[in-house]
Amino acid sequence: MVSAYSLISTEPGKTAEVFQRVKSIEGVKKAECVTGSYDIVARVEVDSPEKLTKVVFGDIRSIAGITSTATLIVTEL
Repeated sequence: MVSAYSLISTEPGKTAEVFQRVKSIEGVKKAECVTGSYDIVARVEVDSPEKLTKVVFGDIRSIAGITSTATLIVTEL
């Protein structure tokens, strides 16, 4: 299992629309709107690094209205 947080910034006025699209992506277990440097935080859980790449680069980053993302991969200590 690979888990990550995707921090998403959106264009002004596009957050609600982007939020609805992000929530519907397979592999996104939870998405929340937040305040601060980012507008949305999405928890992604998939079964391989390749699927994580597909979700982040193929699904999330292709949504119109997103200006930037940062992905934080969860590690075990």
